[in-house]
Amino acid sequence: MIDPGKAVKQSTNTSAPDVTAAPTLIAGAMFGLVFGFLLQKGGVGKYNVLIGQLLLQDWTVAKIMLTAIVVGMIGVLTLHHFAKVNLHIKPTRIGANIIGGLVFGAGFALTGYCPGTAAAALGQGSWDALFGMAGLIAGSWIFAELSGWTKRTVEKWGDLGKVQLSDLLPVPRGVFVVCFALVLSAILVVLHQFITR
Repeated sequence: MIDPGKAVKQSTNTSAPDVTAAPTLIAGAMFGLVFGFLLQKGGVGKYNVLIGQLLLQDWTVAKIMLTAIVVGMIGVLTLHHFAKVNLHIKPTRIGANIIGGLVFGAGFALTGYCPGTAAAALGQGSWDALFGMAGLIAGSWIFAELSGWTKRTVEKWGDLGKVQLSDLLPVPRGVFVVCFALVLSAILVVLHQFITR
């Protein structure tokens, strides 16, 4: 089977085109502002909403995440099917995923914010989010300093290569996407109907 992503035209230029930093930075800032605005309007920039999710009392965050997964999955894989984008799949590394998830979860539980929601909370005037942002900067620096060591050790533990969830089942990717989107949508309906928040 031909990978539709390989049909996307690749540049034949040997040198990169001249791109000034200003338009790229402005576009990034605009997308960041829109993303933060949407996080804030969705309520996930509020400490009590995030802690409510961790305590399984407020399901706003889960609803937003499930909606984003369904829309993103259908959109990106449809564009890939019609050869409009290439997929850049990161390798599945069990050891690194477990350790990274534990560190992320501990930071989330201690501060009540994840990186994106901390920035949105700071933007709406929640000064307690500064601690989360400081942790993000410190953690990024530590990760960069340890990256040589982690490449030789942690990133080799349970390296499964570039695996997608759809690869684990004996069904075509399109069938998987439709079925998975329906399952996630059903979970969203259940959360909306039977969970008050």
